[in-house]
Amino acid sequence: MDGNTLSSPTPFTPPTTEEDRLAWLRLIRSRRVGPSTFIRLMTEHKSIHAALDALPAIARAAGVEDYAPCPADLARREIDAGMRAGARMVTLGMEDYPVSLAAIPDPPPVLWLRGRPQTLGKPCVALVGARNASSLGARMTRRLAEGLGYHGYCVVSGLARGIDTVAHGGALKTGTIAVMAGGVDVIYPAENTMLAAAIADQGLLVSEQPIGLQPQARHFPRRNRLISGLSLGVVVVEAAEGSGSLITARDALDQGREVMAVPGHPMDARAAGCNALLREGARLVRGVEDIVEALSEGAPAADAKSGAQTGTQTDPRNSRPAKGAKGRAGAAGAEGKAPPAAPDMLTLHKMILDRLGAAPVAEDQLLRDLDLPHPVIAPALLFLELDGRVQRQPGGLLARM
Repeated sequence: MDGNTLSSPTPFTPPTTEEDRLAWLRLIRSRRVGPSTFIRLMTEHKSIHAALDALPAIARAAGVEDYAPCPADLARREIDAGMRAGARMVTLGMEDYPVSLAAIPDPPPVLWLRGRPQTLGKPCVALVGARNASSLGARMTRRLAEGLGYHGYCVVSGLARGIDTVAHGGALKTGTIAVMAGGVDVIYPAENTMLAAAIADQGLLVSEQPIGLQPQARHFPRRNRLISGLSLGVVVVEAAEGSGSLITARDALDQGREVMAVPGHPMDARAAGCNALLREGARLVRGVEDIVEALSEGAPAADAKSGAQTGTQTDPRNSRPAKGAKGRAGAAGAEGKAPPAAPDMLTLHKMILDRLGAAPVAEDQLLRDLDLPHPVIAPALLFLELDGRVQRQPGGLLARM
């Protein structure tokens, strides 16, 4: 990694003591606290202990009674289990936290790593696709994985059956990262146990989930944003319509990553998703040269010879709010108008819920619709998240539960 620094400094100090690490883990493991809520709490309260102490009062204000943060004993047991599994806990803001992952809109506050952390220092490309891969798709995946390794890239995938398995196997000698949907010590599917052991020995296993957690269906979409977040670009080799690989491609678009796809026969259902991506503007991949060319044309660039990411990567967390907040501030300044008065909290809750539905809406759009400054809306959103009435989704999207 370039200088071992984040591309955008976090607004808070990462944990430096064992006590801080325990409190950090307690906060992210607390009920209804996800990555975005964690960052909001830390940004407002500046320290992990202040954020943890404030959580019960915030929950009560949101109407959640008898709320208690994650118990210290439970967090301590997770840390001990991680040590027994040979895993290492890395937190957002630490020098060895992945630079590219820190730049996504909702970076995980905690990562568990098992294997060689130095693998994160190489530029990464994700290879994803169908679990029921065709023979041709498997051969293409292996060729791409081996070629990317030759050009100095690390291959990222999800350790699933099919394309993921072939991608990890083809890049095992040159560098591969498996992002897990469950705990970093829980291998799924079980048939990839030997492959996971080889990756832990020669590459890296990564998860944001607690040690020992068995993966469930709802964990895989969250896992996919990390696959794209670690990577400069995502290559979809085979994917049916509605495939989870297309979720990874959408995450990549939200994160400003390059999206690429291998074309397939129109009569093959496993090619429908890839062909749809190409129709919508994804880069066509015929061989590894197309991937290298695509990544060399755009920013952030990958220095394949040195295996380092440049420090010019755009931080989506910095760029997204500029559309709403800065635009309104500039308009108010030009017209000489005072900002609108903030409504009371109950009214604001109703205003937010009235504008949200089952279909996700960008937070920037909500800010524009309400025509209120972010510092006014942020606490109300936090209350509604903790109360279970608003769900925050990858890419800065909000939906009403």
